[in-house]
Amino acid sequence: MKVVLFCGGLGTRLREHTDTIPKSMVNIGQRPILWHLMKYYAHFGHKEFILCLGYKGDLIKEYFINYVEWISNDFEIKGSSNEIRLFNRDLTDWKIVFADTGLDVNIGQRFKAVQKYLGDDEIFLANYSDGLSDLPLADYLHYFQQQNKIASFIRVRPNQSFHTVVTGNDGLVQEIRPANKSEIWINGGFFAFRQQIFDYIRDGEELVEEPFHRLIDEKQLLAYPHQGFWACMDTLKEKKAFDDMDRQGNRPWQLW
Repeated sequence: MKVVLFCGGLGTRLREHTDTIPKSMVNIGQRPILWHLMKYYAHFGHKEFILCLGYKGDLIKEYFINYVEWISNDFEIKGSSNEIRLFNRDLTDWKIVFADTGLDVNIGQRFKAVQKYLGDDEIFLANYSDGLSDLPLADYLHYFQQQNKIASFIRVRPNQSFHTVVTGNDGLVQEIRPANKSEIWINGGFFAFRQQIFDYIRDGEELVEEPFHRLIDEKQLLAYPHQGFWACMDTLKEKKAFDDMDRQGNRPWQLW
């Protein structure tokens, strides 16, 4: 099953890093978040990727063209010639399409630009490329296929540190609690689609604005609940949280 990855945005809230590299190339440990996400999908057998490139897309191309496997694999060096023998490999059976989808383009239009690379696949996956999860992907896909709808995404609890507030008409607070313990769910950015999704996206439209509301009107949009690990890397604080987890060896998204 093909996986469309949106990796063309500016990542303005990670400016300290994204001044020089695209957001999806910001590292967690030794590898970019994009690599971690692709490894996640490959673990479930989905190894055909379509990268929607934009801001500094040339750096993503260069990364994979000049990919160095020994950085994230055990290996040995033999002889004075420094001949390397890898004990395992990363992406020998991956297939990656690099599609330049424009600089000042929203996700909906990047999405439409790569439709031609999906071929005849009835169902495919997509992702914002800025979050990681331990989502049981096979269960999610089984649910999506059984429901026979056009589109779905996972809904997760927000992990930000703000609080939700409930007040009466008089302004008195009735309840305050951490957002991740509230009844709020947010879009986790792990999508599954049927090809009909493109019939709902018009020129210039974002993906989750007008198109998703059309799907809602026709009862064609699912939100799959995931109570396990999910985190995005949208700010420097969230980048630090990922770095701390990696340093401690706590990587729940690393199912492989």
